[in-house]
Amino acid sequence: MNYLINFLNILKSIERFLIFLCTLSMISLYGFNVIIREFFPLFASTFAWIDEASRILMVWMVFLSLGLALDKGRHISMSTFLDSIKKKPKIYFNYFISFIGFCFSIYLIYLALNLSIFVFKTGQVSPTLNIPMFYLYLAPTFGFTLLSIRYLINILNILNFNKLLNIIDN
Repeated sequence: MNYLINFLNILKSIERFLIFLCTLSMISLYGFNVIIREFFPLFASTFAWIDEASRILMVWMVFLSLGLALDKGRHISMSTFLDSIKKKPKIYFNYFISFIGFCFSIYLIYLALNLSIFVFKTGQVSPTLNIPMFYLYLAPTFGFTLLSIRYLINILNILNFNKLLNIIDN
């Protein structure tokens, strides 16, 4: 169990660092782009790649943050409804939500991976950066993989908590 906790802590640290790096890079690139366009407009066309790079970074940042958002409880939820449910039915309802979320995440991984493979096979490249576009399409694959890991952890935690409740009830 300690290995799993250590793995999750390392995973959280990597996710946070990558999200921080994407955010800092986007802010720096856009700030630099604004300065160039304002003070050196003749060179603005040279830095047209910054818009595209920032969009790619934003897509990666959004999908990388899916798992962390679930981990922190920042996803959309029906908190008023969940707060009104008693403890034991609430556990089953949370299990159901986590199970459906896990299944949906696995399905989205499948779709995103197929889309990435399709784009890879077409050989599409970005217009200004000239990098393969499948890198952009890998973001949902990684993001939903991280999300499915979090849902699986929720399921396992709920099952362990449910076992504890059964022991207490007996």
